[in-house]
Amino acid sequence: MSKRQLPTRDRIVKAALTLLSSKGNSAVRLSDVARQAGVSRQAIYLHFSSRADLFIAATQALDAELDLAAMLHASRTAASGRDRLTAFVSAWCSYVPQIYCVARPLMDMAPRDAEAHAAWSKRMNDLREGCEAAITALRDDDDLPRNMDPETATDTLWSLLTVPNWENLVVTRGWPQAKYEQEMVKTAQSLFVAPR
Repeated sequence: MSKRQLPTRDRIVKAALTLLSSKGNSAVRLSDVARQAGVSRQAIYLHFSSRADLFIAATQALDAELDLAAMLHASRTAASGRDRLTAFVSAWCSYVPQIYCVARPLMDMAPRDAEAHAAWSKRMNDLREGCEAAITALRDDDDLPRNMDPETATDTLWSLLTVPNWENLVVTRGWPQAKYEQEMVKTAQSLFVAPR
């Protein structure tokens, strides 16, 4: 289906994703999106209440396209806490570079835009829930170090996996993505899995 055959709202979201992917930051203007989508700027406001609303819709569209649920399937069906932790960290680490083009603009907008803040907070809460599930599975298997409080472990894992940490290591420091994934899995295992 060509972009002209897509419903206007979908064309706008697709245009926003295309521009965010190519520019990789929050410098994407609504006039750029309108031009890319072949609509007027006013048409954007007929479908989205704000720039943040459009970027949130782009984030949701990307989530659907990438099928996060399928990426997390191995983690959610793991036979042990150790396997769940490894699968979760691997899945999230491979997901971050794919969503970075929409994550960075939301992070940039969050301090001054309530909608962006709420959307980013929800995403970070979802990440924390995944971390909590992995830590709980380790605890239930009696594989979490005995001196480690599950809530503290969850918060620590969550902090380790946040997008700014990926950005610092991969974008700023130039780590290859494969090294990032390997080091995050290794670090998580050494911190949260009790030796046998």
